[in-house]
Amino acid sequence: MVYVMLQQEWTDGNGVTHLAGDSVDVDAATLADLQAQGIVSEQVDGGGGGGGKDGGEWAGPGGAEWVGPGSVKP
Repeated sequence: MVYVMLQQEWTDGNGVTHLAGDSVDVDAATLADLQAQGIVSEQVDGGGGGGGKDGGEWAGPGGAEWVGPGSVKP
C-alpha cells in the first residue's frame, strides 16, 4: 500500500468519495489505474512524497510544506 495525493475527486471501490488534495492509501493496481486516469500524478522527484501535476512539492505529512502534527515549523 502507498499513500498518494489526489489531483482530482475520486470515488473508491467502497463508494467513498475523496476530494482533490486528499491523501489516500491504495494498492499498486489501484495506483496504476489512478495514474492512467490522471487522478494522481507520477512522482517527479524520484523519492517519497511525489510531485503535483504542475511539478509542485508534496504538502502532506513529511513534505517540505507540511504544517500539521509533527511539523517543526513555528
